Amino acid sequence: MNASSSTEPSIPKEPSTSIDMSTPIALSAPDENGCCHSGWLAMSVFDGAECRFVVEHYALDDNPHEFHQAMHNLLRLSPCALYEAQEAIYAYYQKINAYFEPEDEEYVEIAKPQDVWSHIEFGADIAVSRRSRGDKGIYLSITCWCAWEEEHGLQVVFKQGQTVNKVGPFDGHLSHADSYGDPSLEEVIYL
Repeated sequence: MNASSSTEPSIPKEPSTSIDMSTPIALSAPDENGCCHSGWLAMSVFDGAECRFVVEHYALDDNPHEFHQAMHNLLRLSPCALYEAQEAIYAYYQKINAYFEPEDEEYVEIAKPQDVWSHIEFGADIAVSRRSRGDKGIYLSITCWCAWEEEHGLQVVFKQGQTVNKVGPFDGHLSHADSYGDPSLEEVIYL
C-alpha cells in the first residue's frame, strides 16, 4: 500500500504467529507521557508492515482489557478494511489537490481511488486511546505521509480496531464528531 505496492487489494495475511490472540499484548511500563509501548508487530491491515502500539493512559484505565481487545482486533484486520475507506481517502486527496494547478509543484495526479495507495506511507506508531466523549470506546490512530498533503499528512482511525471510522488530515481527534463537537457526524468517515 505504499509506493512499492500494487494498487489491487492483496490477499489478507494472517497475523503474526508469535502473538497469542487470547493473551494480553506485552507493554512497557508507562513513559514520561504516561504511554506504554508494545514491541514491533506485523500488521496484516498494513500488508505486513511492522508497527508498534503506543497506548495512552493504559495504567490509569479501569478496563485495560478493552485496549488489548482493540489491539488484537487490529492485528486480525485484513487490508480490505483500508480498501473500503479508499473512496474517502480519495475525496481527501481531491479536496486538497483542488487548490493547485497541474503546473504547481504541489499538484499530485491520482487518476482513481485505488491509486491512492502508491502515494501513502504508513507511520510506525499506532496510538491507542480511549475516546473521552461519545461511546468512550478504544480507537487506534495511525499517522501517514501522503504525497498530496505533506504538512498535515493522513490520519486513519480505527474504531475498536475493527473498521475505519475517520480519515483526513492529522488533527489528533478520534472522530469527526469530536473534531467539530457535533454528534451528528459520528458515522462520517471523511468530511
